[in-house]
Amino acid sequence: MENSIYNKKSRPLDNFLLSLIYLSAALAVLILVSIIGYVTYKGISKVTPQFLFTVPSTINETFGILGNIINTLYIIVITLLIALPIGIGAAIYLNEYAKNKKFVRIIEFTTETLAGIPSIIYGLFGMVFFGITLNLKFSILCGSLTLTIMILPVIIRTTTESLRTVPKGYRDGAIGIGSTKWYMIRTIILPSAAPGIVTGTILAMGRIIGESAALLFTAGSVYFLPKNLFTHIFSSGGTLTIQMYLSMSKAEYDNAFGIGFVLLCLVFLLNIITKLILRGSKK
Repeated sequence: MENSIYNKKSRPLDNFLLSLIYLSAALAVLILVSIIGYVTYKGISKVTPQFLFTVPSTINETFGILGNIINTLYIIVITLLIALPIGIGAAIYLNEYAKNKKFVRIIEFTTETLAGIPSIIYGLFGMVFFGITLNLKFSILCGSLTLTIMILPVIIRTTTESLRTVPKGYRDGAIGIGSTKWYMIRTIILPSAAPGIVTGTILAMGRIIGESAALLFTAGSVYFLPKNLFTHIFSSGGTLTIQMYLSMSKAEYDNAFGIGFVLLCLVFLLNIITKLILRGSKK
């Protein structure tokens, strides 16, 4: 006991570094709470039934974001439906099947490089390739395909790291009792890595919801309600962030803060839904 007390007192550097860690954590929480609190304070008064359930009308001189909410949900769902199977499948191959370590390192370096490319470059590529070459023009599908390329590095990287945290003994034990490799991956490895995969999915959703530059080039800024739920993906559709940008460019800051508050609520709600799905799958 005396030695432990002595060692603790004789290491002032450790105490100093520990204090810095606590200070950094407190500062990060303070900044986060301040941003959320300020956006809530400025935007909550703007959020009314008319604001949420109508679209902008010049004749009635009203402002609403229902069309933008629907477009945002369309892009989130379509992008994740395309990106998750590809990203998780690529991570499984790289971690469980690929034998050439040099090839794996090249792919990992490539994904890390792609994750750092500015989103406006993705928007330019999406406009040229998906919009012009594939003739998708300004559409929700064009924007979703562009965002798919953008978030794939995040999903692949987080899934790969999650798979690597699963102990090797799990694999050896499953193979040792006669399990096939795919059955072992499906029933043991993926459930064990699920928390990390969900974290990557949440990060991907955050980037989808917060993206504006790439979508300006690909999805456009139309705010009308869909006439057909199935063909709406081929029409132009502005998301909440696009509408927020347009409101700020017109100095309509009340509307911008209202949209910001709705975005915070949407991110919070989607995170809760994702966690509930993970909890249900574990049960």
